[in-house]
Amino acid sequence: MAQFIALLKRNTDQHPAEAFTPELLEAEAERARRLYTEGTNRAMWSRGDVPGAVVLIEAASLDEAKEGLASLPLIQRDLLLVESLVPLLPYRGFAPRTG
Repeated sequence: MAQFIALLKRNTDQHPAEAFTPELLEAEAERARRLYTEGTNRAMWSRGDVPGAVVLIEAASLDEAKEGLASLPLIQRDLLLVESLVPLLPYRGFAPRTG
């Protein structure tokens, strides 16, 4: 399994605040909870700089990570944009030193 960090941002340039209805936000939260219980979304945070989220994703491939994001209702309606989807690699400093 690989890990990815997704930076998500509300598409407020294209959609007014009223587009983010309580019902739609609840559907989004429910789908995010489902991805969490399935083990795809490992952790999620609200962003402090802009309306949006940061998601730590665990998936077999970049395509699988994209599929999980594409299943979110806000992304399906172009209300949420994927600003970045970054593959993560192990930090070399945590490996045991030899020699």
